[in-house]
Amino acid sequence: MDVSFRDVRAEPLSEAELSELIEEFGDRLVDRKSNDYRALNNWLKNSEAEVQIAAQPKVMARPVIRDGHKFFLGWDETVQEALLTD
Repeated sequence: MDVSFRDVRAEPLSEAELSELIEEFGDRLVDRKSNDYRALNNWLKNSEAEVQIAAQPKVMARPVIRDGHKFFLGWDETVQEALLTD
């Protein structure tokens, strides 16, 4: 299994990549429990997820895992089972 890691702060998502993730996960892509989200101003907190992540990439929930054409968000038991079992 080939794995590559990407720091979205150092290498931000393109508009197309972000749109694809928003389409897949919607508002779940924003980690509203993070300190970075809490630090956003009220205007950004009331904006769409795409605007929030474009303004402050660290508010994106992580990890986002792409396995071929499938996407996974987070690293919970369900995701681990889907990716680690044959």
